[in-house]
Amino acid sequence: MLKLLRRSVKIIEFISIGPTTRKARMRLAGTFIIGTGITTYMSLPSVSAAKKFNSSLYLAEPITDVNHILANESDMKTRMELFVMKIQADFVRALENEENFERKFEIDRWQRKEGGGGITCVLQDGDVFEKAGVNISVVSGVLPPGAIQQMRSRGKNFAEGTLQFFAAGVSAVIHPRNPMVPTIHFNYRYFEVVDNKGEKQWWFGGGTDLTPYYLNEDDAIHFHKSLKAACDEHDETYYGKFKKWCDEYFKITHRGECRGVGGIFFDDIDTPSQNEAFDFISSCANAVIPSYVPLVRKHKNDTYGTKQREWQLLRRGRYVEFNLIYDRGTKFGLYTPGARFESILMSLPLLARWEYMHEPSVDSPEGKLMEVLRKPRDWLGLEEIKK
Repeated sequence: MLKLLRRSVKIIEFISIGPTTRKARMRLAGTFIIGTGITTYMSLPSVSAAKKFNSSLYLAEPITDVNHILANESDMKTRMELFVMKIQADFVRALENEENFERKFEIDRWQRKEGGGGITCVLQDGDVFEKAGVNISVVSGVLPPGAIQQMRSRGKNFAEGTLQFFAAGVSAVIHPRNPMVPTIHFNYRYFEVVDNKGEKQWWFGGGTDLTPYYLNEDDAIHFHKSLKAACDEHDETYYGKFKKWCDEYFKITHRGECRGVGGIFFDDIDTPSQNEAFDFISSCANAVIPSYVPLVRKHKNDTYGTKQREWQLLRRGRYVEFNLIYDRGTKFGLYTPGARFESILMSLPLLARWEYMHEPSVDSPEGKLMEVLRKPRDWLGLEEIKK
């Protein structure tokens, strides 16, 4: 009995040092001492697994069972799940540090009956961030016909019949309160598709892009330099290629303008090897905080008035148009069985505005931004170097 009591105390000590998240607590099982009795609510093998899992790195427990994760640490599905959870936790904590009155993200861990689930983190009505969402999803099941058609249109060669899929990704959209602070979006994801013959295809995708409301050239250059440095670690041709892809992808075609000042965007990355592709997207995702948080800190206390606020809301309206009409990730999410619409649509701003036939004057600060949005700029002068 004494040995069991000592073991119970050690388990409770382990539980007590774990992170205390807000809405979604780490539901680590263990043993409670109740009065003079002892109540066990987890088998000893599970307790052993939980002791090996460093929960302090994350905001909530993984979507996949911890025992499965620990038994499959080298599997790319496991590596990607833990990676996106770490990126989420790091970014959420970095943003919370910029809030002036210690506002925190609401953390919502959810399950999908068709397979998998996600962790949605949202901050609303903050002093610095009017609405900020940082999501991860780890889902699996049968690939819906619409998704199969979309992937085949990109050159995926799938066999006929049922296709099982696994997808893990992290996605964030940050809408600041101050119009002088830009919005950022990033998404990094991993896909596996297995046909009924057991043949597997895998690939990575993602990107990071910046949407300012007022043009600050130094900010744009800093942002693009950060992304180029991440790309150059792996291939010096990546930045130029993926910057161009980003300018083309984030274009609001019906208005003839880009959503922002670009960044990088890519999909279907399956070379040179799985490990090297994973390392590349890891570098890109880890570049988000140094590329963006300094801009928040630089501008979050800038002065602005009603005119600047109304312009910000108009540009947010353009953001809504792109996300609902063109964004591939939004479409995939909405048409996936068991889709969680609240998490998919967290990218939309808390407030937006549409005015009929609005056009700023060419020589105004708003007009200078529009000039760049209609004709993407080479922020790092790479085209000049080529000449």
